[in-house]
Amino acid sequence: MAELPIPDVPPARCSGRFTISTLLGMEEAGRGPYTPTEGSSCDSAQPTQLSSSTLCTRTFGYNTVDVVPAYEHYANSKGVGDPRKGRPSLADLHSILKPDPSRLRTPVSDVQHSNGLPEAGPEAGLEEAEGEPGRDSEPEPVRFGWVKGVMIRCMLNIWGVILYLRLPWITAQAGIALTWLIILMSVTVTTITGLSISAISTNGKVKSGGTYFLISRSLGPELGGSIGLIFAFANAVAVAMHTVGFAETVRDLLQEHDSLIVDPTNDIRIIGVITVTVLLGISLAGMEWEAKAQILFFLVILVSFINYLVGTVIPATAEKQAKGFFSYRADIFAQNFVPNWRGPEGSFFGLFSIFFPSATGILAGANISGDLKDPAIAIPKGTLMAIFWTTMSYLVLSATIGACVVRDASGSLNDSVAVGSPGCEGLACSFGWNFTACAQQQSCRYGLSNYYQSMSMVSGFGPLITAGIFGATLSSALACLVSAPKVFQCLCKDQLYPLIGFFGKGYGRNSEPIRGYMLTYVIAVGFILIAELNAIAPIISNFFLCSYALINFSCFHASITNSPGWRPSFRYYSKWAALFGAVISVVIMFLLTWWAALIAFGIVIFLLGYVLYKKPDVNWGSSMQASSYNMALNYSVGLSEVDEHIKNYRPQCLVLTGPPNFRPALVDFVGTFTKNLSLMLCGNVLIGPRKQKMPESRLMADGHTKWLMKRKIKAFYTDVVAEDLRSGVQMLIQAAGLGKMRPNILVLGYKRNWWTASPQSLEDYVGILHDAFDFKYGVCVMRMKEGLNVSGVLQAHVNLTFEAAEHPENGTGSRAAPGTAADPTTLASEQQASTIFQSKQGKKTIDIYWLFDDGGLTLLIPYLLGRKKRWAKCKIRVFVGGQINRMDEERKAIVSLLSKFRLGFHEVHILPDINQKPRPEHIKRFDELIAPFRLNDGFKDEATVNEMRQGCPWKISDEEVDKNRAKSLRQVRLNEILRDYSRDAALIAITPPIGRKGRCPSSLYMAWLETLSQDLRPPIILTRGNQENVLTFYCQ
Repeated sequence: MAELPIPDVPPARCSGRFTISTLLGMEEAGRGPYTPTEGSSCDSAQPTQLSSSTLCTRTFGYNTVDVVPAYEHYANSKGVGDPRKGRPSLADLHSILKPDPSRLRTPVSDVQHSNGLPEAGPEAGLEEAEGEPGRDSEPEPVRFGWVKGVMIRCMLNIWGVILYLRLPWITAQAGIALTWLIILMSVTVTTITGLSISAISTNGKVKSGGTYFLISRSLGPELGGSIGLIFAFANAVAVAMHTVGFAETVRDLLQEHDSLIVDPTNDIRIIGVITVTVLLGISLAGMEWEAKAQILFFLVILVSFINYLVGTVIPATAEKQAKGFFSYRADIFAQNFVPNWRGPEGSFFGLFSIFFPSATGILAGANISGDLKDPAIAIPKGTLMAIFWTTMSYLVLSATIGACVVRDASGSLNDSVAVGSPGCEGLACSFGWNFTACAQQQSCRYGLSNYYQSMSMVSGFGPLITAGIFGATLSSALACLVSAPKVFQCLCKDQLYPLIGFFGKGYGRNSEPIRGYMLTYVIAVGFILIAELNAIAPIISNFFLCSYALINFSCFHASITNSPGWRPSFRYYSKWAALFGAVISVVIMFLLTWWAALIAFGIVIFLLGYVLYKKPDVNWGSSMQASSYNMALNYSVGLSEVDEHIKNYRPQCLVLTGPPNFRPALVDFVGTFTKNLSLMLCGNVLIGPRKQKMPESRLMADGHTKWLMKRKIKAFYTDVVAEDLRSGVQMLIQAAGLGKMRPNILVLGYKRNWWTASPQSLEDYVGILHDAFDFKYGVCVMRMKEGLNVSGVLQAHVNLTFEAAEHPENGTGSRAAPGTAADPTTLASEQQASTIFQSKQGKKTIDIYWLFDDGGLTLLIPYLLGRKKRWAKCKIRVFVGGQINRMDEERKAIVSLLSKFRLGFHEVHILPDINQKPRPEHIKRFDELIAPFRLNDGFKDEATVNEMRQGCPWKISDEEVDKNRAKSLRQVRLNEILRDYSRDAALIAITPPIGRKGRCPSSLYMAWLETLSQDLRPPIILTRGNQENVLTFYCQ
């Protein structure tokens, strides 16, 4: 750390940060970066050359390039390695400072305080919008606290018509005890979900999007997108449901007074459309007006609830007694404490399915997360408080009404009798009323079991209960009308699905989704016009339960992945409780309506499949990413404990591609037989000084990986920086891979220009092959007539990052063009070159020349290639050497061996003429090929030859030519055989010769490979195993 000496004067009024730009400015002024001016100190009152930005950090009081922790350094952070605003990079701190305009940072003004946090203000809790200046001049958006924004909104959405019209009836059927059990079971699910919401919403800054935002940022776009779409649609249809509930109540009131507008069905439509239009107007007026309307509805419901409680303690009139109300009586409480099942819905789970939707609605506050002052505090506190108070209201209501009203009453004043009258049965007899006749005939119109309006009857003033029903339905409709566009807007902005981006535009200071409001309005009106939602209502409930299940699963999944990024400030949750909540939510879906649950799952799976197919380019740090890492880590570690077996051998390839886009044929060839089967690693050696190449390496890696993904090649990319090609490949061979997932085959392109290239590059190329064998690798060299390197073609059409590789055909090194920087986006989006390995091969042949037993690798790779669809119609032929007088015996032996390997190779050819002398013109061509590399020593002794070869080890002595004459002629003859038998093959695989290290000069070995593979139209792969078995015919 670079520091400046500080005088003993205490620091005061430090107004700046020590930045790179100030350092460079000092250097240009002729002073060292760490040389203080005369008389300078940390007191900004003393003028220095730094003017507005002093060399003094506010916290420590001395000058340093480092900066103190600050809020803005972490705001808007997305991925690991992204540059942070205001923080010097590692190069700024570690490397020599140079005037690089691209890395200069402007001095930070006086916004950083001693605690490293931004100044508190109206927008202290809001994230800066991309750091744009002038943010403070914009109108301040309306933001809500936990009471108005979450608790009241959730309570209004939870309360509904079931509170008024169905809970008394459920109490009569199930009894007070089982009703409480039903309430507590329902609340258990919602409470667990509330705890999960609280954990997720406090694990980082929550933006707008509500439930969709929480699930998508936790589980990823696949499940988040599908739930976001159906959740927004479910909220839109829920607007229609609650509006129709309101319209039906109004219609019933009109019927009682014989004042229908048209007819019962059309009245629902007329009243519903008018109502939803008024609600839309309130929503479009702004969130502030919508919040005021919600408070009004909340007060109406509270007044109606108080009105009911007051009514229970008012002495019952004769009319109320005739309808079954007798104020609080212990006998009534005892009778209503136990169940009395009636009708087709008279079962525990039947009543549970009716009540459970009234416990939902806990997501109403989370759905407007973008309009909350501090979502991390408001969502947990408001949601859990709403669940608590609504639960208490349900429990109090069921207990009080169960202690006041009998199950059956006639409503007739003529049924009053003297207490103890003979022939009177039932609890009401002890109160002077005889309801025996209607109870036995099940024709009673009143009582808890028969009269849905029992709360209105018990209350002190009946119309207030009707007003409460209006408030509950309209508030729920309004909450859903606001939630649906807010969730849908966030989904549109993420662009996971096509054709919906139009609805994501926001207007005004709150970025109101007006287009989303209109879409929600159209959907709601469409369902209101149906006026019969009994069929669609279960699907909506199941959509909400889907959301609950996924929220709980999100919390569980994020917990078990052990990701360091999972740090919710809300600690009162359990991963196992969250898992239980997820499972029970799914169970309840099927208990409510099994066919609706299947439809909901079908829609989720369809939308999930679409997002999986499209693979949107988003990175949200989801728990699925953390889980993928955990699984890969656990399986990789577990694989290290498994002993290797020949049956499980897989060709794991280190492919020396250089930049993969330079040699697409080599990439496609290996990718074809390793896809979904084994490891493929594309290696690149960056040749040059480490300081110069390291930035290029970091910049290139992402672009090459994206290029491989776009080409649908399942492979990794890695590169190393080295002074020369061979040392770089040695690094790759030794360090590539992880545990048992390490390469065992080195694949590289054939060096076509070996006779014109520099002698040292020739030595390096052959040395790489020797190194591979030293490290027990198999080797596969690929040669194509047109060559493998397409970098020249690419440079002619696009502005490439790289110049032509120094070794154009060896598939390894690359050098960056001077003054260029790799652009990953350009690299990934460049036009993909097509190769023969991407097209169907038809009914051609794959010819295998298994001349020497290398362990079976020469057979295995063509076999794996033949299993792929593009090569499936190719016939595989095997050629082996033999003697003319033993052809049948040798053929039967090879066929028998191949059949034991179960490779399916049935066409075997014996080559009896493999040892014939080649044609003279071909021999002459080989001699001319090696002539420039001959030492022409005249068969001198070894010491003299070594002295003559000093500095040029690739030279071939006369003795080496003579000793290897037979081997050289064999390569010439094999080339003649290949041209005779395999001129029309789709691919040729042949076992190449091995040059003995230290005894075979590199130029002679390359002459053998050149002679063996020259003048062949089909691609040829020279495959040599490491002499260990890769095939077996045993089952253990």
